Amino acid sequence: MNNLLEVQNLTVKFPTRNGMFEAVRKISFSLGRERLGIVGESGSGKSMTGRAILRLIRRPGILEADHIKLEGEDLLQFSEKAMRQVRGHKISMIMQDPKFSLNPVMRIGEQICEAYRLHAKASKKEAKKKTLDMLEKVLIRDPERVYRAYPHEMSGGMGQRIMIAMMLIPDPKILIADEPTSALDVTVQKEVLEIMDDLVRERGMGLIFISHDLNVVSAFCDRVLIMYAGRVVEICQADRLHEAKHPYTIGLLNSIPQLEHPVEHLQVLQRDDAWSREPSVNGVVKREQAS
Repeated sequence: MNNLLEVQNLTVKFPTRNGMFEAVRKISFSLGRERLGIVGESGSGKSMTGRAILRLIRRPGILEADHIKLEGEDLLQFSEKAMRQVRGHKISMIMQDPKFSLNPVMRIGEQICEAYRLHAKASKKEAKKKTLDMLEKVLIRDPERVYRAYPHEMSGGMGQRIMIAMMLIPDPKILIADEPTSALDVTVQKEVLEIMDDLVRERGMGLIFISHDLNVVSAFCDRVLIMYAGRVVEICQADRLHEAKHPYTIGLLNSIPQLEHPVEHLQVLQRDDAWSREPSVNGVVKREQAS
């Protein structure tokens, strides 16, 4: 599998009164034309990893890595001007809540057209046609009405579909989805995931799906990267997640309610300080990468 993205020894840290805090600690992984899930508790470094790939870590934050290669080109060597051509055009990121990502005083159609025209030399007429087509692809029944509407007139599920349309209209090679379904009910969540899956498969893209929900990730992704305290503790094939070896992954799995196997009390996740000091590539990861 040819890798679209290769990340080697990525570290993100912030100065504090008590010294340097490492939010992401020397993690390494690759992404092909596949769906890679990144899972962990709040504060494990999932979202920070996604932002770091796009070099969205601002001062006083510090981003370090041996390399972050997009199709062989190291993004760390790019100027800020060159990175603006990468963001959206080659790598797009869907944020967690569309209410905070969409401009409340601009009509939805204008915002999607702007995202398209920023990277494509297109007329307003061509951009509008492309926008309406994209709204149809994310299963919005009345794209003309939504085109003219403002973000506050849309439900959460509609807002998330609009964000997917906006992020995919420049035809990126990689999509980073940061908790895209966490604010949605189960039915709408399933619809949004199916839309993303169809579009990613149709375009042959790479997808990084960031979530805290192991059930969703195991059903939706091809591989799963598990993070704890800024480190990668294990990488598994999604359909073999039940064969996980690391005690943190096992603890996460055991803390999830199972309708088929109800228990009186769910297990409480027992943490070990040693996990945060482990190297980001341990024996479990090496075996998975070799398979």
